[in-house]
Amino acid sequence: MDLAEIEQLYLHRQSCRSFTGEDVPAELVKKLCSLALLAPSACNAQPWKLIAVTGEKRKAVAACVQGLGMNKFAGDAGAFVLVAEGKSNLTAKLGGRMKDTDFTPGDLGIVTAHLVLAADAAGISSCILGWRDEKKLRAALSLPEGTRIPYVVALGYAKEGDPVRPKKRKPTEETLISLM
Repeated sequence: MDLAEIEQLYLHRQSCRSFTGEDVPAELVKKLCSLALLAPSACNAQPWKLIAVTGEKRKAVAACVQGLGMNKFAGDAGAFVLVAEGKSNLTAKLGGRMKDTDFTPGDLGIVTAHLVLAADAAGISSCILGWRDEKKLRAALSLPEGTRIPYVVALGYAKEGDPVRPKKRKPTEETLISLM
């Protein structure tokens, strides 16, 4: 894969809010998760757990990410992947204390980005959902108390007529400092 192909992937991936409702096969979701788990992390801590939800359970997840008019489209997602906070390793914990930083949130963002890019490459649309009720998610999926779920990723097939939208980004000169 060359840089132009990567650029096309980045330009094509977008947040889908119009799914067909068709199931995403469990084996495909599992493959996307296994690819996402190749993501880098601070000190190789891999402080994440991906929880793949397909079939009937996805309706329970959809209910936990909707409310106050948010994420109505989630009911038509074909699958979900919950990005849960897992355990970090000792090196990352000590390094984080020494540098007064927590590497885990960044690592969770990286694995989530890898997931949605893998999905797009496989022809699966996605939307990263921050609006969620973690308590209800834990109850609906029988997860241990205290499980943190910073992101829920809706996966599915985009309805026809959901064209790739142009990216609206701040000008590069506002967000890139070049010291070359």
